[in-house]
Amino acid sequence: MAVPDVRTNLIKHLDAKLVDELLEAHSEAKQEFYLGGLRLNEVEGGRFCEAAFRLLEFITTGTYTQLGSQINTETLIRQLSQIPQTMHKDSIRLHIPRALRVVYDIRNNRDAAHLADGIDPNLQDAILVISIIDWVLAEFIRLYHTVSADEAQKIVENLVTRKAPTVQIFGDFLKVLNPNLGASDRVMVLLYQCGVDGASFKALEEWMKPSMRINLKRTITNLIDEKCFVHFDGTNYKITRAGQKEVENRKIY
Repeated sequence: MAVPDVRTNLIKHLDAKLVDELLEAHSEAKQEFYLGGLRLNEVEGGRFCEAAFRLLEFITTGTYTQLGSQINTETLIRQLSQIPQTMHKDSIRLHIPRALRVVYDIRNNRDAAHLADGIDPNLQDAILVISIIDWVLAEFIRLYHTVSADEAQKIVENLVTRKAPTVQIFGDFLKVLNPNLGASDRVMVLLYQCGVDGASFKALEEWMKPSMRINLKRTITNLIDEKCFVHFDGTNYKITRAGQKEVENRKIY
């Protein structure tokens, strides 16, 4: 399900301005996370939380604190927890507010000590923040799309395509800007960029260096059968979760 479809369903029940703010903030945080490096410090989730808290206000009261105005989150969390169980689901009253509170605490204590020495605190924080905002968005989708929790999570995972900075897009042509990448890595980076849509063999062949095209079938087959980094659905080749992790861990994007 694409962003426009998610938006269409959510605004049937929720304020359109807040839905737009929530989806834009989610996309912004995910893109910063996928780009990594110094940008991890920008994955702080504040904008997303501001929109989510206002949606909770809207859901429970029919109104909300205007964007740009200060919102007292502590008071709101307390008020939400005091709403009778018969009026709203636990996700609205308890779980989402408490999850958002964790994101706020992380943002406000970025310079505090972290448990695991030697691990980049920005990466630790960013992973947790992204996990929480993904879950919160999935909860809103689950509640207002009438889908299961698993289906909602899959929708969220497909909303934002990972971006590979080493790939530049010219119309329908994807150009890899790192001339030193080998054939397998080049295929991986291209499919990483293509995300859930994947790419046909014809497209990959066109995007590869001429010298790499003759053995492209063998290259892709190895990535599918030996590495499990790529999946073929009968039409397009798509990167697997293992493939995404490989690209990100080796920073070949």
